[in-house]
Amino acid sequence: MTGTSTLDGGVLAAGAGSGLRRDGYAMPKIMVPVAGVPLIEHVVGNLVAADISPIAILASEETSDGARCVCTRFPGSDIRVVTKTTGSSLESFQELARGACGGRTLISTVDAWCPRDDFVRFVETARHYPGDATVLAVTPFVADERPLWVTLDRTGRVTQLGRASGTVVTAGIYLVPESVRGLSVAHPGGRLRDFLTSLVERGAPVYGLSIPVVVDVDRAQDVALVEALASRLSPGVVGHRGPAS
Repeated sequence: MTGTSTLDGGVLAAGAGSGLRRDGYAMPKIMVPVAGVPLIEHVVGNLVAADISPIAILASEETSDGARCVCTRFPGSDIRVVTKTTGSSLESFQELARGACGGRTLISTVDAWCPRDDFVRFVETARHYPGDATVLAVTPFVADERPLWVTLDRTGRVTQLGRASGTVVTAGIYLVPESVRGLSVAHPGGRLRDFLTSLVERGAPVYGLSIPVVVDVDRAQDVALVEALASRLSPGVVGHRGPAS
């Protein structure tokens, strides 16, 4: 096991958010208000609360203005925006991988909402995994149109990924070592889930670490679900700061 090493972070924020647009949201997905603040602010706030620095936000031409705006909400934090319109989740991941610092990186999708305290506990525990391990946040809370099912052994190691069923699902939050970032850059195009599946199939050390509740915010009903969950939690647990001024 390793010590509590420092981590840099990344946010995948280049998606168009077509599901939310179909449900009537006119703004880019990252700026959809959830529990009083833009979706991206929840994710960046979680990273900052977990002492992850620096943070890179991968944004498209459409979402870069919103990404830069959220940076001003965290004065004193080392946050930068990388603007590139990508064709897939893996291509976005590869861009963050190329620009990451040495060592391990914590990357989150912009639509992975979870209570702040749960996220911080996940990071604190994930820091202690072996330095060559990939640690996937997983959850038993299935709130995703296309869940990526995971099966774990007794040690928490991922034995199967992407089958028709499993014990938990991936949560869109990944701690990856430098070696895996390098492998991702060399991997052919496609979906991020395909790359993660290939890691498991080749026998790389991939572990699942549970967060009780994570919502993949892709539709209006997901926004409503988060609002309902957030109303049961104290502001400090959710990371709610009230409407942006």
